[in-house]
Amino acid sequence: MLLPLSNVPRDYAWGSTSLLAELEGREPSGAPEAEVWFGDHPGDPADVADGTTLDAVTGGTLPYLLKLLAAADPLSIQVHPTVAQAREGWARESHLAVDDPTRNYRDDNHKPELIVALSERFEALGGLRPVADTLRLLEGLGDSDGVVALRTRLSGDGDVLRDAVAWLLSGSAQREVDDIIRAVDAASSEEFAEEIAAVRSIASRNQGDPGVVVALLMNFIVLRRGEGIFLRAGLLHAYVSGLGVEIMAASDNVLRGGLTPKHIDVPELLSVLDTTPGVVPVLRPAADGPVTAYPVDVPDFSLRRVALEGGRLPLDVSGPAMALVTAGRVDVEGADGVAVTVPVGEAVFATADETALVLSGTGEVFLAQPGA
Repeated sequence: MLLPLSNVPRDYAWGSTSLLAELEGREPSGAPEAEVWFGDHPGDPADVADGTTLDAVTGGTLPYLLKLLAAADPLSIQVHPTVAQAREGWARESHLAVDDPTRNYRDDNHKPELIVALSERFEALGGLRPVADTLRLLEGLGDSDGVVALRTRLSGDGDVLRDAVAWLLSGSAQREVDDIIRAVDAASSEEFAEEIAAVRSIASRNQGDPGVVVALLMNFIVLRRGEGIFLRAGLLHAYVSGLGVEIMAASDNVLRGGLTPKHIDVPELLSVLDTTPGVVPVLRPAADGPVTAYPVDVPDFSLRRVALEGGRLPLDVSGPAMALVTAGRVDVEGADGVAVTVPVGEAVFATADETALVLSGTGEVFLAQPGA
């Protein structure tokens, strides 16, 4: 059975006032429009065409949450736990109300994420940069007291990245944080010009936030349309700007590390954080054929991008599945052969008994389902 899905955008402050409206071909609402959720998450289950919501169909058992995400300003720097960490944290905080703002664990699940760019440029921070590279970047910031203090910490022994993050977020380093942010504003580096410009822009929106300097330790990633990154448990990240399709395990577990007025629990963040430095691989669209798979090593979800150029394209699915249309005019057929036209910015849900979908038309579709 196929069920058309829609939802209203969530108005988080970092949302864009134009990107979702442009995608859907409508006038902007004038308010920030940050995310559109296609899932059965109790916080905002998708609307079914018959007037119900998707959780009434699934019983809240869908293992993934599919979203459109439109960022005009940076989201919080954050990290997500493993399943084991989430279960332990959920049990430890069982005495707190679920909506307690100091609560770190809203459920007992992990929250790996995959984001694929829909805009021609999507900016993100992902993972911690190799220390030697960051030391070269800091050379472009001069020798003020804060910069020297950070450089000294990164030149020590042991887990210097964990030590630096803990120091920056401790509350005792605000003088150095402010000094480093001033140095970023005046910095010059040919090798790291794009990274410094990105952090300078982040600083302009987050005055005095220690997360600005944490961002200076992270890889700056630019995705082009159709490119994606997978963000595993423990990996520090933040989306900066752009429009994308995001899919994640169905969870609300977020440990924040800056660029937010929300609760930050530094010890818990550090207990979850993986400080292994390195680049985050960019997953690129297929060079040939209409289907791009974005491989991830989690059982909660998988995602394929389908570029349709007319005709009919049958694709096997392992439900429950969703087809989210992001461009053009696309029809989706299930086992009964009845075509459902899916507007851009909306989706169709295929119940678990559907084993194949036929896509037709011209446009772009993202096909989500549980992972292998």
